[in-house]
Amino acid sequence: MTTTPTDAAQTPPPSIADIAEIIVTALGLEMTPDEIDPDAPLFGEGLGLDSIDILEIALVISKRYGIQLRADNDNNTTIFSSLRNLTDYVVSQLEA
Repeated sequence: MTTTPTDAAQTPPPSIADIAEIIVTALGLEMTPDEIDPDAPLFGEGLGLDSIDILEIALVISKRYGIQLRADNDNNTTIFSSLRNLTDYVVSQLEA
């Protein structure tokens, strides 16, 4: 017996550019998504985000992709360390 994929399964996984667009739009940053270095830190010296910014990004990603980004996740420091890590995490949760 075969099953028909759901709409979520038919949606391609987000790219680095997709997640960068979410960050720029959700936070109203005065930059373009392609200006975000995928490997630069999101906190501090890199993009300079703070914990409130991360909460806003997590909310948008949760709504858009239907995954949970929990504040009490022990891996949040790693997940939100860079655009690439955040994208990789979102993709891994969609594939789970």
